[in-house]
Amino acid sequence: MRYLLIALLLIVAGCQQNQKNITTENPEVEVAVDSIATPQLTLEQANNLALLPLHCVDQEYPNKMGHVTATPEDQKRPTVQHPAFYGCFDWHSAVHGHWSAVALFKKFPDLDNASKLLDKLTSNITSENIAVEIAYLNTDNNASFERTYGWAWLLKLQQELDTWDSDEARQMAQALQPLSTLISERYIDYLPKLNYAIRVGEHSNTAFGMAFAWDYAVHANDGALKKAIESKAIEFYKNDKDCPLGWEPSGYDFLSPCLEEVDIMRRVLPADEFHSWLTNFLPGIENGKLDLELGEVSDRTDGKLVHIDGLNLSRAWVLYGLANQYERYGNLIETADEHITYTLPNLVADDYEGGHWLGSFAIYALQQADVN
Repeated sequence: MRYLLIALLLIVAGCQQNQKNITTENPEVEVAVDSIATPQLTLEQANNLALLPLHCVDQEYPNKMGHVTATPEDQKRPTVQHPAFYGCFDWHSAVHGHWSAVALFKKFPDLDNASKLLDKLTSNITSENIAVEIAYLNTDNNASFERTYGWAWLLKLQQELDTWDSDEARQMAQALQPLSTLISERYIDYLPKLNYAIRVGEHSNTAFGMAFAWDYAVHANDGALKKAIESKAIEFYKNDKDCPLGWEPSGYDFLSPCLEEVDIMRRVLPADEFHSWLTNFLPGIENGKLDLELGEVSDRTDGKLVHIDGLNLSRAWVLYGLANQYERYGNLIETADEHITYTLPNLVADDYEGGHWLGSFAIYALQQADVN
């Protein structure tokens, strides 16, 4: 994927300086030096990033199925098992590959490959294909398939389609909605049964799975889903203190266990409660201090080791989201800028290990940066 080299270097080189809240009258607050421009997504960059979903949403192999086989008849090729989301190496990557395409379309309707990419999206997200996806999730051995990482991205895709004003988007949103409704029901059934939070830096992280689902619940006015998430987030995290940021990252992390808690709790707690909670959870952050070491990847051909690039991007979107919601944390934008600017040029690869998913992380991080 050498075409990404020019694209992603342009993202960094073409950064525009945003207004950053890095000054304060409080002498105890550590003032950030505004030395890094906040990256901005341009049409030229979007055209290059769009090549990622264009390349992978209908690439069937290699494929990691994540499938439980009960009978010989269950052994089916990806396009038969998952006719909507068979590409991009695995199901959840196919889902957020579709999300990437939609997100870029919405911001840049004049993408160079618009018609070709739209044809792929509308061919995959049909009522017939989604019915097969639902039937798969209703099998006895695969009811928990992609819980909750893939579930979260599916709801994010639904939200993106719902808010895209086009005839094609409305058709796809309508086709996808029954699957999103099923995923919402699965969350509502599952969360009360989960007695303990999953505090890892990979797919099963509970806080990440709830954060994206919360956004969908608010968007869709899904009160039952919102209540289930709020209740479980408060049960799991309300009394957490002194999160050990120094233990991060673990070798395969693409999410920060500490920062993912911040991401869900800023959503569910009232402002005063959240600020008090955050002071106890990450002491010093109220004074502008957050000790985060950039993640470094030793081998980008290794599908696990390259996760660390994703960690830098997900850290960035959490910090942008926090600063966007609460101005008092605006100095953390510089830390987010450092993470995303360091990592974007590293998305260059000749292999499939990072390219099939890191583009989605980059687009979402840039989306959050653009809110400032």
